[in-house]
Amino acid sequence: MELRRVVVTGLGALTPIGNTVGEYWNNLINGVSGAGPITRFDASRFKTRIACEVKNFNPENYFDRKEVRKYDRCSHFGIVCADQAVKDSNLDLNGIDCDRVGVIWASGIGGLETFAAEVMAFALGDGTPRFNPFFIPKMISDITAGHISMKYGFRGPNFATVSACASSANALVDAFNYIRLGKANVFVAGGSEAAITAVGLGGFNAMHACSTRNDDPLTASRPFDKDRDGFVMGEGAGALILEELEHALARGAKIYGELAGGGLSADAHHMTAPHPEGLGAILSMRTAMADAGITIECIDHINTHGTSTPAGDIAEPKAIVSLFGEHAFKMNINSTKSMTGHLLGAAGAIEAIASILAVQNDIVPPTINHFTDDPEIARLNFTFWKAQPRVVNFALSNTFGFGGHNASVIFKKFQE
Repeated sequence: MELRRVVVTGLGALTPIGNTVGEYWNNLINGVSGAGPITRFDASRFKTRIACEVKNFNPENYFDRKEVRKYDRCSHFGIVCADQAVKDSNLDLNGIDCDRVGVIWASGIGGLETFAAEVMAFALGDGTPRFNPFFIPKMISDITAGHISMKYGFRGPNFATVSACASSANALVDAFNYIRLGKANVFVAGGSEAAITAVGLGGFNAMHACSTRNDDPLTASRPFDKDRDGFVMGEGAGALILEELEHALARGAKIYGELAGGGLSADAHHMTAPHPEGLGAILSMRTAMADAGITIECIDHINTHGTSTPAGDIAEPKAIVSLFGEHAFKMNINSTKSMTGHLLGAAGAIEAIASILAVQNDIVPPTINHFTDDPEIARLNFTFWKAQPRVVNFALSNTFGFGGHNASVIFKKFQE
């Protein structure tokens, strides 16, 4: 069968460096760090006391008080961000066939704040089981997808993808496939995460996964730097409206670019560590390019997973060099996590937005916080410190998750 083409017609972003797409993109281009001391709880006794928090976000500006209490912060982020994207797309909610509009919304963890609060209240109580009746629906990872569909009456396929830090890239690939197979016309796809909590930070600290550069939070996220010491946790959401091309053209939609291919794979190696030779990463990138029908020479830019962890930052460049050969040194490569921190399950969505805007605007955001070369990392063009203008016809975005989950998506300039 002939596969349908899929384009991006709406964007929404709620990030540590901007609560709208415009703010987010402007701060990416200008190399602004979103890191700072944790304000969500008292982190004074933790090894890590810094994070990339969303700033100036009050859910009561978007929801009535009953809704605020009914939703976890993860859903607050997701619903607000999806609303940005729906409005940006100018979808006629009264004129479209809502049976053919779906929602695939990801979260690596879901309502962690709710879960921790309820369990803590029970543990510190007298043993009487007094749980909030909204405990379960606030906490489960799929609930944000449900809330988004209920808000707009979207009755198409509706579910959550959970593949750790690859979750929202996985959501994009799934939505892409549903549309090009003719099973839907439009999807709201993306993800949200709100894991900057005592239990979230404590768990990652126990794994020695997070940076402890508490005295210098702005430079703590150091992808590909010799002195990197772990990722900086982030929070927020990213949303993309994916739409079948003919459906978008028929309504005169604004088109940011085209989603050309997606690749998924598994490392089948280790619970938390990447394959040291990047074999799963190679497979996901190669599959995405085959899916898009392009060769390695077509890729102009890669937004890496680039978390600032000791092992991951070695394995991914190794995979890129292994797959792309000499072309690896001709691309602009970056890690926007140097600015946003690591949004876990929402990382793929906000990095997809950065990639599509790089394609649209022919400029690659920088990788900030590079001070010392690591001799174990190939000297690729990591776009250190300053954004670099260049024609970007194809951009590839990688996200990898605990459990060995890998997802790669490719965006290209739109041409009818």
